[in-house]
Amino acid sequence: MPTTRLRHQVTETDDIAAAVEAGLHEWPDLSRSDVIRELILKGAEALNLTAVERVLAVELALKELAALNVHYPKGYLEDIRKDWDRYA
Repeated sequence: MPTTRLRHQVTETDDIAAAVEAGLHEWPDLSRSDVIRELILKGAEALNLTAVERVLAVELALKELAALNVHYPKGYLEDIRKDWDRYA
């Protein structure tokens, strides 16, 4: 389609393909090209957040995680760490 706008070519490297696949799960009705457009716009929105907005977003995410009420059994970390010295 003719346009006076700049056009860009993006090669689907492994990391770009993974991002597009994640986008297709979020927006299953969109084409791969439209998913790339959405990913670019969402990325720009994230970059435009102020430092305060980023802190608030992290705090909200932490509250949501805490609300999951996941508890690990006593000694969980020690059990995981017991074999670490083998790999040092």
